[in-house]
Amino acid sequence: MSTRDMPNRAWAELALLGCIWGGSFLSVRIALDEIPVVTSVGYRVALAAFVLWLYVALRRLPVPREPRVWGALLVMGLLNNVVPFSLMARGQLHIATGLTSILNAGTSVFGILVAAIFLADERLTLRRAIGVALGFLGVATAIGLDDLTRFDPRSLAQLAVVGGTISYALAGVWARTRLGGLAPQVAAAGMLTGSTLVMVPAALWIDGPVVPGAPDTIAAIGYYAVIATALAYLLYFRVLKMAGSGNTALCTLLVAPVAILLGAWVRHETLAPATYAGFALLALGLAVLDGRVLRPLRRPASRTP
Repeated sequence: MSTRDMPNRAWAELALLGCIWGGSFLSVRIALDEIPVVTSVGYRVALAAFVLWLYVALRRLPVPREPRVWGALLVMGLLNNVVPFSLMARGQLHIATGLTSILNAGTSVFGILVAAIFLADERLTLRRAIGVALGFLGVATAIGLDDLTRFDPRSLAQLAVVGGTISYALAGVWARTRLGGLAPQVAAAGMLTGSTLVMVPAALWIDGPVVPGAPDTIAAIGYYAVIATALAYLLYFRVLKMAGSGNTALCTLLVAPVAILLGAWVRHETLAPATYAGFALLALGLAVLDGRVLRPLRRPASRTP
């Protein structure tokens, strides 16, 4: 489906999804002012799993019973939740929310590269290679060449966020090869259940019982767990069905500007000009990967009377 064929409702819900995910970076950062990283992730996956299982129960969707499937869901939870959520939250302690969102946009670039490595039918064509190269250049520019040559808390934080995007890319390959037969809502609920079984015990062991007290923290946790994770998953699958995967990927370009604006407005964050240049290169790489910007305009076929 081309962007011109998308219904207005799909555009509206795609924009809404971008705004929701863009706000997740700020909400995570607000929560980290009071609660530790591991606990913040534990709250996120546990509350989101609860909400999604309510949805599965209300819709009476079939739940898998095979141990093999639940093992695959556990691995999916590690790759798609535990590792990236933890690394990105850790990174946000030292870098701006806007920069985190820009680096997170590299997920699509790494996804193409990882798929080309592990999936036989996802070969790296010339166009994709150019898009990946531009994406890598954009990520490197956003991080800053100086930060790549030294290892201080800021540079390590940026590399942690990039590590999270690589984990997301691996999760995409794992989902395609191991979870193809599940309803996406059930897969999301099962994945978050596996994440909960890992993160809640880890949070109790590492941080001890932590109960947030500040209203801002409670609201932030509710937002990133219930709205930006559970409800966003359901909205994502809805948009995916209406618009197709190619158009839904455009959401990546909406998330970063929202996160940048919210970070500047609420936390008075500023980003270096090189960061914006890096995002421009990354956006160009994503556009090349999408392919539509390189297609010549087709003239409508002439009709003979």
